[in-house]
Amino acid sequence: MQYLALLVGRDDDPEAAPGSAEFDAEVQRYAEFEERVAAAIAGGAALYPSSTAVNVTRDGDTTLITDGPFAEGAEVVGGFYVFEVTDLDEAIGLARQVPAVETGAIELRPMVQWTPHDTPGADWWMALLWDRADTVIAPGTPEWEAALAEHQRFAERVGAAIRGGGALRPPSSATTLRMREGELSITDGPFGETAEVVDGLYLFAAPDRRTASEIAAQIPLGAKGRTELRQIADLGQ
Repeated sequence: MQYLALLVGRDDDPEAAPGSAEFDAEVQRYAEFEERVAAAIAGGAALYPSSTAVNVTRDGDTTLITDGPFAEGAEVVGGFYVFEVTDLDEAIGLARQVPAVETGAIELRPMVQWTPHDTPGADWWMALLWDRADTVIAPGTPEWEAALAEHQRFAERVGAAIRGGGALRPPSSATTLRMREGELSITDGPFGETAEVVDGLYLFAAPDRRTASEIAAQIPLGAKGRTELRQIADLGQ
């Protein structure tokens, strides 16, 4: 089974900025981690800081596109992995080795489905699909099937651009790892203390920010949902 590992940290840390010496040193640490556990990694990417984000929300029939982070939170998603494992214990065993757990947090969520991707390029973008925890649709329900049909229509419209993506189990299935006073803490539930949770993701290619925003604006959203568009850092791998 696949688990999404969201890598969470502060956006103002030096290692969060691609091109900095701190970022390059952090990339090397991740490369060493990936070399150790390569067989279990089914996907992943690093993201540019949330200050460069685009957020898509809807107000009735109106689509709103705004630049910058959606909210000034202390922690933001800085990247992700997808682990191919047999169970949660194995996923935790991998997550506790990820450098992000030392200064931030890692949220593990089982995935309903995952479309693997190739090595990310300079023109790749990630769309994080957020929704309120109390409105997330459970897999296997009629509402889920209706939403799935909407996403299939979206994929048909922009299919040539899509590079990967996945859907998640409800937030009640999440497990969060973080260091507290030098000790690893493992708790049930999502990483944040807000009403919003990540509910899925897309990876796609677009030549520029405007085109990427146009694609992101077509992704189906719930009444309280939003799409956070982030450029993927090209690590030259």
